[in-house]
Amino acid sequence: MTDPSDKTRSEIGLIQLLPNMLTVAAICAGLSAIRFAVHGDYSLAVRLILVAGVFDGLDGRLARLLRSDSKMGAELDSLADFLNFGVVPPLVLYFWALQDMRNAAWLAVMIYAVCCVMRLARFNVSAKSPDRESEGAFFTGVPSPAGALLVLMPMIVSFAFPAAPKLPDAALCVYIVAIGLLLISHIPTWSFKTTRISRENVTFFLVGFALVAAGVLTYGWTTLVVLCLAYVGVVLWALIAKRPPKNNEE
Repeated sequence: MTDPSDKTRSEIGLIQLLPNMLTVAAICAGLSAIRFAVHGDYSLAVRLILVAGVFDGLDGRLARLLRSDSKMGAELDSLADFLNFGVVPPLVLYFWALQDMRNAAWLAVMIYAVCCVMRLARFNVSAKSPDRESEGAFFTGVPSPAGALLVLMPMIVSFAFPAAPKLPDAALCVYIVAIGLLLISHIPTWSFKTTRISRENVTFFLVGFALVAAGVLTYGWTTLVVLCLAYVGVVLWALIAKRPPKNNEE
């Protein structure tokens, strides 16, 4: 006779699958971005990458909230990050502006993708290390979602300011490689996961968030350009803040 408890243990609630469902949805968004880029709809392609980034930010937090963390979910999330932030953005850039210098451009695309997968592999190894320190206020290197947003900035600028001149193809290839190297660098970048806000400043933070949300909804591309530049400023500030003090001894 079958023990009813065995059936209970072999089943999982549908709500527990929501984090993995978000990750799969992010993968679908990334793959669809490639499709629309091939067909020349670059604006929609970038929007889908942004949607994938939103899903990426939600799935892990939802898994922790629902206490449905799993090894499979962690691996799936990492693979989705590589696709959505390491493969799709440089491919979209390639279809957008780099078809005329295919060999050099494809080399830049591959370098960025390899840098991204190395960044993710380094993060995964660090996260699984038994003697790793507790999560600090800084990442090592630029995170892959932020790297994807930065590498897409030439496209976003062109959407926000159509009359602005575009980067030459060679300069765009160098830019892609440079962002890829930032991913695997040891530059400290601010981790917003550990940021705490005092209770008296919560109201100001929410008002600021509302302004940013309104900006994204009303002046989407221009607001994204501002956010990209703000993130670059945060990285520079973190680099200065984490710089070791000079030794004044002679």
